[in-house]
Amino acid sequence: MKNNEIVLWFVLMVMAIIPVYAQQYDSEKDFQIDWDPNVKDGVVITKYIGTKKEINIPPKIQNYPVTGIGNNAFYDKKNITSVTIPNSVKSIGMWAFHWCTSLTSVTIPNSVTSIEGSAFYGCTSLTSITIPNSVKSIGDLAFMSSGLTSINIPDSVTSMGGGTFSDCKKLARVTIGNGVTSIDSFTIDVFEGAFQYCTSLTSITIPNSVTRIGGGAFYGCTSLTGITIPNSVTSIGEYAFYKCTSLASINIPNRVTSIGDCVFDGCSSLTSVTFQGTILSKNFSDDNPFPGDLKDKYLAKDGGPGTYRRLSGGETWRKQ
Repeated sequence: MKNNEIVLWFVLMVMAIIPVYAQQYDSEKDFQIDWDPNVKDGVVITKYIGTKKEINIPPKIQNYPVTGIGNNAFYDKKNITSVTIPNSVKSIGMWAFHWCTSLTSVTIPNSVTSIEGSAFYGCTSLTSITIPNSVKSIGDLAFMSSGLTSINIPDSVTSMGGGTFSDCKKLARVTIGNGVTSIDSFTIDVFEGAFQYCTSLTSITIPNSVTRIGGGAFYGCTSLTGITIPNSVTSIGEYAFYKCTSLASINIPNRVTSIGDCVFDGCSSLTSVTFQGTILSKNFSDDNPFPGDLKDKYLAKDGGPGTYRRLSGGETWRKQ
């Protein structure tokens, strides 16, 4: 090939590539916007009115940076399969992708600091997502009823709302970062624990930063066989491990001073419980915190700290 032919070939290749890059972002006309009250000269996407299945949000609309995905922006857009969010965006609003049932891929940039409540609620086809280290807060019910199979919550997250991963029935593995201090529940008309009804959950890492395991945290996690409660935890809320039918043993650290209603009730496989410290009777729920007579044995004169074993799966426990 002669030199002039090589040059012509190169020019044609560049010309072919340029339109691809020019069209990499979706048309600005596909998005409705409003001014971002938190960012000077920034805009928030309030509604997607386009028809594409694969969406690449532009970093600017009308020459203003897109700084947020607003509440309900993609609400119930069941045809959407993927979304790429630009580096200009700082927040993902409430119900932003609520019931986007065909959504399989979301790219969240390192600029995002908050994911608000119910943002990905009901995204049943979303099996994985990377939460970047820039995110500081995740709102109530943010990923409830999604299709996630595993999740890593980075150390940057200091606030994790109630019921965040409730009813994620495919969620099998969870790692919680060192910034989270409480695993909370969410209650309005119904009670939703952080990982309630995550029936595939077999493994979870709770960091030493957590001081409270809230109500219903692992309610109905029927595949959970074991869990390590860190020494930092001081209270375990009502129904926290209710009907965790595969849970065989539990170690309660010495800093725990309060155990709520029905915490381990319905744990039919539970045969060994170790109390590292002393829990006062007044801080020990009267409403079946454990199956059988374990509470009575623990509070008895010769009870207290130690390991208790359940006899033949019945109602009677004995201190070892």
